[in-house]
Amino acid sequence: MHPFVRKLITQWRRLELPVSGETVVIAVSGGTDSVSLLLAMHDLVERGKLDLRVVAAHFDHRLRDGSGDDAEYVKRLCTKLKVELNIGHGDIKPGNVEQNARDARYTFLTKTATNLDAFAVLTAHTQNDQAETFLMNLVRGSGPDGLGGMKVVRELRVEKSGRGESGEEELTDGQDAAPLLPLSSTPLLLIRPLLTWAKRRETEGYVRDMGVECCHDPMNDDTAFKRVRIRKILLPLLEDMNPNIVETLANTASLMQQLPVAATRESSDEIDLADVRDLAERELYSRLREWLRQKRGTTRALQLKHIKAIERLIQSEKSGRVAELPGGARVVKSGGRLRYEENEVDN
Repeated sequence: MHPFVRKLITQWRRLELPVSGETVVIAVSGGTDSVSLLLAMHDLVERGKLDLRVVAAHFDHRLRDGSGDDAEYVKRLCTKLKVELNIGHGDIKPGNVEQNARDARYTFLTKTATNLDAFAVLTAHTQNDQAETFLMNLVRGSGPDGLGGMKVVRELRVEKSGRGESGEEELTDGQDAAPLLPLSSTPLLLIRPLLTWAKRRETEGYVRDMGVECCHDPMNDDTAFKRVRIRKILLPLLEDMNPNIVETLANTASLMQQLPVAATRESSDEIDLADVRDLAERELYSRLREWLRQKRGTTRALQLKHIKAIERLIQSEKSGRVAELPGGARVVKSGGRLRYEENEVDN
């Protein structure tokens, strides 16, 4: 057994995940990381270490010429491995392309897994991805939630800001296409089994040892994207000071996840100014983040500047002032209270 596969089954057991009788969907872009996860899971099934139905899922964002070639590559690979494959297509809305593409992809993955009655979707995020996420959130001024980065296991659901994909889906298979199954009431999980131990050089080494050629997305080299600038420019600079910076940042994110969660306070749309005006800055910011998390359903895109804008509302003597939030929501100061409001107009 290849060391990469051995580490994967060790992590699988550590997480106490099902080893038989379940369906799992693996997100496969065609890149090195996702292909390594698919190959390793297939190996474990072939060896009898896991008795699971494995279904690959590929989403074509149609953001560049030649993206259809990636879908064809994944289809050929799955045919060779005799692994079922669900392919989705979508035209990503303009604006924040990265976020809209992510929303469309996860909507597709959620729909695929739900229809197949899968217990989980697997993605091939590595320690490198965690380090990049930590730095992205640090740069944008995220709080503890953002600095905690990605979790190894969490419930998967389409968030309020999610946007569904458009276009067709097709279910293909190296053998016979299976019928879609009824929806399940069991919570669907998102699992990142490589996140805490695998680095990109390990996924690259594994697919190389397997003699498998993977796709390369030229958008991963486009420094117009913030994550690419962090990967190509910032991380190499930090590696000059700490050769183990990827592990260090990933471990820091893990430590941030272990911080105690702020106690739930407000569940209403309003906060009484008298309750928060005299709070110390750290407690105030924590309380505001928790309130906004409850109202928005997520802290995604919430930055320090938004919290500070609400703080200025609290300290201001004037009523009727507004702090704008991501996604069209806002906080209004009125009558000695802060009120959360959402823009009901469709974008």
